[in-house]
Amino acid sequence: MFHRSQRLLLRPIWPEDWEGVLKGIADEGVVRNLARAPWPYSAKDAREFTSLPCEPLFPRFLITRASDAQVIGCVGIDRMDESDTIELGYWIAREHWGQGYATEAGEATLKIARTLGHTQVHAGHFLDNPASGRVLEKLGFQPTGRIVERHSCGRGESAPTAEFVLDLAAQGEASEKRAA
Repeated sequence: MFHRSQRLLLRPIWPEDWEGVLKGIADEGVVRNLARAPWPYSAKDAREFTSLPCEPLFPRFLITRASDAQVIGCVGIDRMDESDTIELGYWIAREHWGQGYATEAGEATLKIARTLGHTQVHAGHFLDNPASGRVLEKLGFQPTGRIVERHSCGRGESAPTAEFVLDLAAQGEASEKRAA
């Protein structure tokens, strides 16, 4: 699955992308804001990540700049745990922070999630990463009011996390009413 937004091309992650992934994520400032990525992040980790099988209902994308195919980061939706809870996750390479790429990639991924039939998406951010909270708010996520401890492999410990939720069904209905 591919998606073209104004400045970005979201495409499947292929095994040969491991070097681009490694270059963007092998930064402690990036990894510490993620739950599942280890620190230090190695070439082996990048190869394993880029070789993961794709699940059609839970796509992961390499975020590239449409103009030159430069790797910006990754975005995707996945199951949070053994439940049916769907979570949006993303990371952006440090050199691309503050340019709106996370919001643009998130919007595209949420459109895809809605197309795939998902009706609700969860997300969260570590409290010491308020920039990610601003991205979630721009995407329409609402804070649940819950702060929970979430383990971060990159930090090697748990950290307080603000939880958010987005009702895709309601958002889709509101968009249809505005278009009518």
